[in-house]
Amino acid sequence: MPWQKTFNLPAQTKGMHLVTSHVLRECEAGLKGIDIGIFTLHCLHTSAGLTINENCDPTVRTGERAK
Repeated sequence: MPWQKTFNLPAQTKGMHLVTSHVLRECEAGLKGIDIGIFTLHCLHTSAGLTINENCDPTVRTGERAK
């Protein structure tokens, strides 16, 4: 069953910010009982973007190189 919700993320300073916990909290009701599907997250801000970094190197956010 399709489900949709609009929500705002809290204001942040410039930089990369983890928003996973906020998104999951906002979408908890729509994800309840779902085992498989497609999750689409759309950012309506003109100068912001979203990235998915599954199992990424933790130094990605700091710009340091992994050793």
